[in-house]
Amino acid sequence: MGEGAASLTIDRAQPEDLPAIVAMFAADPLGGHGDTLDPAALVLYRAAFDAIAASPATDLFVARLNGRVVGTYQIIVTHAIVGRGAVRAILEGVQVAPHLRGQGIGAAMVADAERQARARGAATLALTSNAARLDAHRFYERLGFARSHAGFKKAL
Repeated sequence: MGEGAASLTIDRAQPEDLPAIVAMFAADPLGGHGDTLDPAALVLYRAAFDAIAASPATDLFVARLNGRVVGTYQIIVTHAIVGRGAVRAILEGVQVAPHLRGQGIGAAMVADAERQARARGAATLALTSNAARLDAHRFYERLGFARSHAGFKKAL
C-alpha cells in the first residue's frame, strides 16, 4: 500500500464521512445506481445513513488511510427460516477510492466484514456483484467466495 499499510483503519462510518462515501459511489462508472454529488440529493443520503445507524441489523463501515476515507462497505445480518434458522450476513456497497484500488484496502475491508459477520453468529457471508465487474469477480474469488447463485432484480 503506497501510503503505508500501518495507517489503514476500519471503523463504523460517522455522519461526517457521508460526503466522502457518496463521492466514491458517484465516481463509479459501473455502479449504475444514480449516485450523485448534487447537493439536493444529500437529504436522501442522510436519511439512509440515519436509518442504517438506527438499525441493529446493519452497519456501515469506512476504511481510512492516514485518517482519510478511502473505502466503505455495509453489512446486513438477518435470520432466515431456510438452513434451520441460519443467521446470514450480506455484504453490500463495497467501494474503494478508484486511485487506490489494488493496494489491499478492499481485501482488508472484506476480512473485516467476515469478522463482523462471525461475531454476529452468521453462517454465511453473501454478496452480489454487477455482471460487468469482471475484476471484482476475480477479487472475490481470490478471497474465497464461490459463485453459487444467479442474481435477479426488478426495479420497483
